[in-house]
Amino acid sequence: MESKVSEGGLNVTLTIRLLMHGKEVGSIIGKKGETVKKMREESGARINISEGNCPERIVTITGPTDAIFKAFAMIAYKFEEDIINSMSNSTATSKPPVTLRLVVPASQCGSLIGKGGSKIKEIRESTGAQVQVAGDMLPNSTERAVTISGTPDAIIQCVKQICVVMLESPPKGATIPYRPKPASAPVIFAGGQAYSIQGQYAIPHPDLTKLHQLAMQQTPFTPLGQTTPAFPGMDASAQASTHELTIPNDLIGCIIGRQGTKINEIRQMSGAQIKIASAMEGSAERQISITGSPANISLAQYLINARLTSEVTGMGAL
Repeated sequence: MESKVSEGGLNVTLTIRLLMHGKEVGSIIGKKGETVKKMREESGARINISEGNCPERIVTITGPTDAIFKAFAMIAYKFEEDIINSMSNSTATSKPPVTLRLVVPASQCGSLIGKGGSKIKEIRESTGAQVQVAGDMLPNSTERAVTISGTPDAIIQCVKQICVVMLESPPKGATIPYRPKPASAPVIFAGGQAYSIQGQYAIPHPDLTKLHQLAMQQTPFTPLGQTTPAFPGMDASAQASTHELTIPNDLIGCIIGRQGTKINEIRQMSGAQIKIASAMEGSAERQISITGSPANISLAQYLINARLTSEVTGMGAL
């Protein structure tokens, strides 16, 4: 296996895609892009990082197989260094493994798993790395995530074997690549206008402004016989309805806020009634019921999602 990759594989150009969180990408780019520049120069591989303020980014590594292995080795060792640095500040005693997520066309995953899981088992046993192929495809794509974790050396051996499989069985049919969705920018309301925060600027957001004004003008419950002014595209006399959402327990805090500040803010902005069910024993999720007109509900959902996104992308401070 080894010799075939190193001898015959040198002139084969491969592209491997990795899925990373913002923090991991920051570590690879380094101060003023120095780390990634060094990786490109020393490995000889092309390393591209997808643009955008997404919680996830795609890192594409292209080049001859030996250049790809060098780039992977540098990334794996960089992540190991990050883990060691973060441990020096914490009380954790056991060192977590380095983890990388590859993005592989679903049509190649079958060969990677092998009949009855034989191939993936062989890769695990011969490299000592943990390898998991996601059961579902990534949103709006025909690709799956393949998670590899272990020591940097185990990861490098594992990537070599995965490359061999990918070279031996090219993807079938067209591949729709996975593109991470941008994080929804935090939103503020001022003077009846909605603005989304992008960098240091507040950008007026006309669609949300319309929703916000609608929600403010429609009380959640219209007394019988009383008519509310009509709005184009929205049924003003729409009866209040209730929408249910399920939120993981560990994220509920960012929606409630300190002493309920955030949830009260969302209630005021959206004009909707929002009830959060108490935690159920043994359940990792909480139910949220939103009651109001369609405009109230849309706005409340948007605001809740914006809170979740900002929490997940580490922009919770905003």
